[in-house]
Amino acid sequence: MTLAEKILAAHANKKRVSPGDFINVRVDLVMSNDVTAPIAIREFQKLGVKRVFDPQKVVMVPDHFVPNKDIASAEQAKLMREFARKQGIIYFEVGEMGIEHVLLPEQGLVLPGEVVIGADSHTCTYGALGAFATGMGSTDIAAAMATGDIWMKVPPTIKLVYNGKLEKWVGGKDLILHTIGDIGVDGALYSAIEFSGEVIESLSIDGRFTMANMAIEAGGKAGLFGVDNKTQLYVKSRAERPYLVYEPDGDAEYSRVIEYDVSAIEPQVALPHSPANSKPISKLKNIKINQVVIGSCTNGRLEDLRLAAHILKGNKVHPGVRCIVIPGSQQVYFDALIEGLIEIFVRVGAAVSTPTCGPCLGGHMGVLADGEKCVSTTNRNFVGRMGSPKSEVYLANPAVAAASAVMGKIASPEELLQRVKVNG
Repeated sequence: MTLAEKILAAHANKKRVSPGDFINVRVDLVMSNDVTAPIAIREFQKLGVKRVFDPQKVVMVPDHFVPNKDIASAEQAKLMREFARKQGIIYFEVGEMGIEHVLLPEQGLVLPGEVVIGADSHTCTYGALGAFATGMGSTDIAAAMATGDIWMKVPPTIKLVYNGKLEKWVGGKDLILHTIGDIGVDGALYSAIEFSGEVIESLSIDGRFTMANMAIEAGGKAGLFGVDNKTQLYVKSRAERPYLVYEPDGDAEYSRVIEYDVSAIEPQVALPHSPANSKPISKLKNIKINQVVIGSCTNGRLEDLRLAAHILKGNKVHPGVRCIVIPGSQQVYFDALIEGLIEIFVRVGAAVSTPTCGPCLGGHMGVLADGEKCVSTTNRNFVGRMGSPKSEVYLANPAVAAASAVMGKIASPEELLQRVKVNG
């Protein structure tokens, strides 16, 4: 069996499962946020069930419209807060919370070998830790909160193998954008993606989170990484409960195996209006921008902020650009503060926000007007995703986003460094 099949079989109390099987699966964690939890709560209440199946396995994180931007979002958060207190479930309040997909792994709430479901499509992020994690609708989440299990169809698995050596300024975001550009937004439709190869072994945990996060952008049901020493080091300092590590069999059957030589891959930029519309940055010429967003559940971790700060230090944000930096969690914010990264952002003319999904979904903290262009480290650039349907979002890694903020146009870090060198 593949890695996904091993985990699902264990959670369905079966010796073996195969793609296409319909199974009942025991879940280890059920998550929802301030957009999806209110619906799940109302549906849960309709079931007539008094208590959730296990308060320590249900998590609610208000992160999309917080701190609340209007009365409607305040009411959503209030409903979550009151339900969480009544049920005794895990709940994170403003001031100690973060973007859910940064916060939950950081707090040790998702672990290898587990099945995690969330009322958010980017729940697949947790596959970076060797978990089977997937997004579901709010009504499914309501049923899972009541019963502790779900039904699902076992997905086929696509194996992606990355060989070679990464060039400078190329990381997980570029690998996944290049991959989605190759296979398309439906290239892994209802499939589990198994990331592997020597490049993946050398990739940081933060880089793996970025890739797993965007598995859904290729249509994936889940995106999984094998558990290695890096994973164990990350998890063991956080885990407060036992966990099991699963490995794919050597003779596992995959629906497809795709190999990539990463040696020639340069920083990627996804042009409007699809993550699959990715191009090497050298192909983009003089695209002027109005805004840069560095953060989100895709690239709002400490490694991402370090990379952006490294590029921005000693420079100034272009006078025609608004640069918004959003740490992915309160812990990331604190660590960035201690390391002096926040000071760098403020000195170069960037705005630093409390953790929030905010601009990623056109919520607040960076909504775009008609005709505006934004370089963002987020995961989606659909029409109207960040505001006006006449605006444009370009997806890139934190180094490219930071360089673009200084240059006032989409630019590579090398182009910025060359300008600095020429100007002394």
